[in-house]
Amino acid sequence: MADDVARAACLIIEAGRRMDRFGWVPATAGNISVRLADPARIAITRSGGHKGFLTPEAVMVVDLDGMPEDPAARPSAETGLHCGIYRRFPAAGAVLHGHSVAVTVLSRRAGDTIRLAGYELLKAFPGLPTHDAAVDLPVLDNDQDIPRLQDAVSSRWDTLEGTPLPGYLIRGHGIYVWGADMPQALMRLEALEFMLACELAAAGGHTEGRS
Repeated sequence: MADDVARAACLIIEAGRRMDRFGWVPATAGNISVRLADPARIAITRSGGHKGFLTPEAVMVVDLDGMPEDPAARPSAETGLHCGIYRRFPAAGAVLHGHSVAVTVLSRRAGDTIRLAGYELLKAFPGLPTHDAAVDLPVLDNDQDIPRLQDAVSSRWDTLEGTPLPGYLIRGHGIYVWGADMPQALMRLEALEFMLACELAAAGGHTEGRS
């Protein structure tokens, strides 16, 4: 079990560095998690701390209700949103949450969805084999009451036909993306971030990442 947590911590640390490199997790923003071999256990970043400078000690373990195995450890305030994804989608193996400029600005301007159409990178998502497609990325109002926010997310999922797009935005706040494993979650995050940056540029805004 210790090796399983150590492996997950390495994945989380590397993901944090990659997200930081693109400017998606400024200051203490964002959180990252991985489902462990026991599907009822989740390795997740602790509250606070810069995601570009994570260490193994910055990762803790919670159950599917967000309860820490170590009562002295403090999980991220948004752990419940990670748990909501893992409970809803048994195939989800990793969850990423970031706060990019494009996500923050566009989600503040949007209604209940942001439509992405005609992008080659739509092929990063299930059921979309070509660029000739369109998806509606859900946008939900921010709420500091995480259980209530998760209820709103779950209700939105209930209204969607088939398998929901593996991502959503919280207005003026950030993005959640998940995948079967960390490489897939990162691929989907990068695809969405690229398309949203294009949308922001087309709307007359701009976004700058770091190389």
